Amino acid sequence: MNRTLAIAILATAAAAGNAFADDITVDTKPFSSSRSRAEVQAEAAQYRQSGVNPWSTSYNPLRGFQGTQTRDQVVADYIASRDRVAAMTREDSGSAYLARRAVQAPATIAKAQ
Repeated sequence: MNRTLAIAILATAAAAGNAFADDITVDTKPFSSSRSRAEVQAEAAQYRQSGVNPWSTSYNPLRGFQGTQTRDQVVADYIASRDRVAAMTREDSGSAYLARRAVQAPATIAKAQ
């Protein structure tokens, strides 16, 4: 029994091998920008003037959003699609729902020549 255990431990240790992290990779190629300093500063000034900075932590892209549908339209759309959404997110991922649907014939049928 001890011999079998020792062989199993040695086999496991041999299969594991060495798992050391590799050294960091240092990129020796110097960075070269595709834009000039003046272009970058002009863009930053444009953002400051407009009052919108997409790199700001307080940037809210939906601040000026205005929907095109009324609340009643959105509610009606939700109610119309909620059964399908519930069926597609169940445990079977919608396979039972899709199996109940009528099978549609393909739009084109290839002919043998």
